[in-house]
Amino acid sequence: MSLGGGGGESQLQELAQQLEALDQQREALETEIEALRARQTAIDEAVDAIEQLETGATVQVPLGGGAYARATIEDADEIVVELGGGYAAERDQEGATSTLESKKETIDGRIEEVQSEIADLESETEELEERAQQLQAQQLQQAQQQRQQDE
Repeated sequence: MSLGGGGGESQLQELAQQLEALDQQREALETEIEALRARQTAIDEAVDAIEQLETGATVQVPLGGGAYARATIEDADEIVVELGGGYAAERDQEGATSTLESKKETIDGRIEEVQSEIADLESETEELEERAQQLQAQQLQQAQQQRQQDE
């Protein structure tokens, strides 16, 4: 009988490892969602800034490392927008806003995909937890039967 119990223990250990791996995957996906939401916020801020931009306005241009330079906008309809893949293009205000909104929609789609992946992981986790509980109940029952036979 102890051989069966030992097998159950190794199954429980394997389930515990699988549960840990699923938890790590879920955490990584949640971190990805946080990063995607931060990008959405940055896009929203850029859209707001573009919509308020006027020719002749003075703005602070980030240089990196927390340094900024004052600059005057020569033409509010000459905005350079990153397209992805290391490419950028000059757009007018409406085009820049449209490009950024399109990027945001792509991010929305990715967030939905990741949320679906998280839901799948949570379902798999529930199934594994149920199996672990069943194995524990079987082990307990086997141990009780063994004690009764030993008496």
